[in-house]
Amino acid sequence: MKNKLYYSFEDHLKESLKDPEFKKVWEESEPEYLLAREMIRKRLEKKMSQRDLAKKLKTTQAVISRIETMNANPSLSLLKRIANVFGSNLKVSFK
Repeated sequence: MKNKLYYSFEDHLKESLKDPEFKKVWEESEPEYLLAREMIRKRLEKKMSQRDLAKKLKTTQAVISRIETMNANPSLSLLKRIANVFGSNLKVSFK
């Protein structure tokens, strides 16, 4: 990463994961991060704002924001409704 004015999130994450404390916290929060990232990706792909998505789900923009910023743990029922709005299937797995 020498001589770079910036570096990607992936580069930053790779470097940060060398710290055992950070790695532990990351591993504990990774599912929430992946969910938030995928939800944002799908919402933007559909050219929807948080408000647009909230209206389709009959909820508030604040609920969508909290999910996307990992400040809420959505129910399975809400996740299924979100997937439906996106025209997607919800897949949950244990690894």
